[in-house]
Amino acid sequence: MARVVVDVMPKPEILDPQGQAVANALPRLGFAGVSDVRQGKHFELEVDDSVDDRTLERIAEGFLSNPVVEDFVVRRVES
Repeated sequence: MARVVVDVMPKPEILDPQGQAVANALPRLGFAGVSDVRQGKHFELEVDDSVDDRTLERIAEGFLSNPVVEDFVVRRVES
């Protein structure tokens, strides 16, 4: 078995209202120095060793993200 992480983030040109809400709240809560926040999704998959990188890319692109408005990164990690 292998562990795979897929991180999905809104593309830079896409408005991120959740990230903006967090960024606006931080100074009110006493946290200074944060100029921008982007909120995304993080997936962890346990896959058989037979699952190849192309299949993982297809899963990320076709199911875990919306490639029109989101970018994604797929990486295998040590267990």
